[in-house]
Amino acid sequence: MAYANPGVTVFRDGVVFTARSEEPIARAVAVENGTIAAVGDEQVAPYLARAEEVVELGDRLLLPGFIDAHAHPIRAGIERLRCNLLDETTLSGYQRRIGEYAAAHPEQSWIIGGGWAAEAFPAAGPHREHIDAVVADRPVCLPDHGHHSMWVNTLALRLAGIDEHTPDPADGRIERDEDGRPTGLLHEGAGKLVERLAPEETEADYDAALREAQRYLHSCGIVGWQDAMVLRPGVGAASHETYLRGQAAGWLTARVVGALWWERDCPVELIVERVAELAAARDSAAALGSGYSARSVKIMLDGVVETGTASLLEPYHDRCGHDARDSGLSFIDPETLRAVVEEIDRAGLQAHFHALGDRAVRDALDAVERAQLANGTGDRRHQIAHLQLVDPSDIPRFEQLGVIANLQGLWAGREAGEDDLTRSQLGAVREDAQFPYGRIHRSGAPLAMGSDWPVSPADPLAAVHATVNRTLYGAPPGIPPLGVDEQVPLAAALTAFTAGSAWANHDDAGGSIRVGNRADLVVLDRNPLELPASEIGGCRVERTYVGGALVHQNGA
Repeated sequence: MAYANPGVTVFRDGVVFTARSEEPIARAVAVENGTIAAVGDEQVAPYLARAEEVVELGDRLLLPGFIDAHAHPIRAGIERLRCNLLDETTLSGYQRRIGEYAAAHPEQSWIIGGGWAAEAFPAAGPHREHIDAVVADRPVCLPDHGHHSMWVNTLALRLAGIDEHTPDPADGRIERDEDGRPTGLLHEGAGKLVERLAPEETEADYDAALREAQRYLHSCGIVGWQDAMVLRPGVGAASHETYLRGQAAGWLTARVVGALWWERDCPVELIVERVAELAAARDSAAALGSGYSARSVKIMLDGVVETGTASLLEPYHDRCGHDARDSGLSFIDPETLRAVVEEIDRAGLQAHFHALGDRAVRDALDAVERAQLANGTGDRRHQIAHLQLVDPSDIPRFEQLGVIANLQGLWAGREAGEDDLTRSQLGAVREDAQFPYGRIHRSGAPLAMGSDWPVSPADPLAAVHATVNRTLYGAPPGIPPLGVDEQVPLAAALTAFTAGSAWANHDDAGGSIRVGNRADLVVLDRNPLELPASEIGGCRVERTYVGGALVHQNGA
């Protein structure tokens, strides 16, 4: 629900976090016609007489609107509107939700949705028979919350022709039982063997998904984001075109950068042509308005540690703690990657890398370094997201190359009963070195922050809490933080999720509270700057403003 944009609004008598290093804290702000007109008590005083609204902050905190530097809102919106498993935590809960959705939607030829977590299953993991027990007469195709694994039923496997004789694709793995039969769990590129058969979403599906996602993100205090996987024009119901429709129709209130998807199987001889197509998509979007731009390119370099598909410098461990002689998957070989990034950089586009493993991170940094040697150091603002493992020798290179470290704060919070699979696969030394956000921050690297929603919850305050504490909000007492000395100070974490993400999005008029910037603002119910660190995650968003317009208010 959007509200009218009053001519003048004043926020006063409280604490204002500006996300500006030269003046991080203020006491009052005046907004006029969607723009920040004054900051500070004396400067704001002349606006009081003609203010249409005066917000007395009291014990609350005013800060810039959060900008999520890595999210998948359209996919999240589709899952929220379909067979949504994100709110369930047990196998029986998943089965109940799947059965209920199938019964309520007999018109659906496929059951699609997703959001499950591996922790909810027995040690053997998800199995096709778990779905068959509730839906056997229609194919079911459900990605996990990280979108790295697919859980399908027997009929879906049969339709895709997947059996004990089907080889693993180069970029994925088919889980099999002791007799070699597929279990119904498909990792990475193997999931596409089934997914390609499912009905494509329509433009109406995408529009509804984006509207729902935007509504929800505004309720979390998020005023803009980088969509980390935007399908290019001509590929199904392209999400790129969904944003353009929302902008043209006036219902896209967030400011969004789309990271156009790089097809990792692109032949070397077609790299120049493909980059030219992406640059043309960027230019056409820029000609249509400023709310949505497509200046970034998403490059997926590896998978995830839990499935052994993150790309590592040293082998994974087996269940006995010995080297398993498997270092994960590199989806693009380093030489090809360097050619791709050099061309992307030459075209003035930003590279947005998915890299969890330390080998993938190094490949990304090497590619950026080569691009800069070839093209010079332009204002591309390349970034690497996730960063689960980073070799210590590579940490200083972020600052040296100007590469943005895109942090997913919730991933850095240790949970009760830390994932045994991750621990056994990495070993104690690497487990404790995961998500070295503190060291990256202290190195001087530019930071941005995102949620990877729906992989993780979209709540920025929960992510900030985990970044500061290295445990999740509400974790039982006694849970040790993940990693030694990897906490990031609260002010730095808030700045990363506001000004840092605005920088990553080339949004020079957002992310901080300064005169002349857009009035993208959030009011919290409490001031986390004055709370114990253990209570940061308990703060809630009361109001969200985009360009001075109230787009979310608790209870409204």
